[in-house]
Amino acid sequence: MKLITPIKSAILASAVLFSGFSMAADVGVNASKNDLAIHGYDPVAYFTKGKPTKGNSKYTATYQGAIYQFSSERNRNNFRNDPMAYSPQFGGYCAMGVALNRKLDVDPTAWYIDDNKLYLNLNKDVQKKWLEDVPGNLNTAYRNWSGIHAVSDKVLADE
Repeated sequence: MKLITPIKSAILASAVLFSGFSMAADVGVNASKNDLAIHGYDPVAYFTKGKPTKGNSKYTATYQGAIYQFSSERNRNNFRNDPMAYSPQFGGYCAMGVALNRKLDVDPTAWYIDDNKLYLNLNKDVQKKWLEDVPGNLNTAYRNWSGIHAVSDKVLADE
């Protein structure tokens, strides 16, 4: 009987992950307790203004279970048209953290765009480490992400 419960749990988790309803959004995206992503910063502004810009609760869009705020209606509409182009990589978790098999929060002012993809880091000191070997860190982070994207940051912290 003990074997049935873990097997049922694994099947249920797989079914949820591959269905239209994604339980992984709860752990795959870095959001506050109120589901706010990037601490309320506008993900489109990193690309259009070239700097972190605080969003406004008047302009919001939801993507992968998280709420993004935007500094303008135009930015919100651009995001809605192509959220994958503007949302941060690794669900908005610290890119260097993911390279180290961790899910860490970010400082929205510690950012980097590479190949039209937005990467965020824990803070500017961690960002400096990230920038020492962007290609190597990206390879490691993308490899790690496939194994940790659906794992809670709390579980990873306990490892």
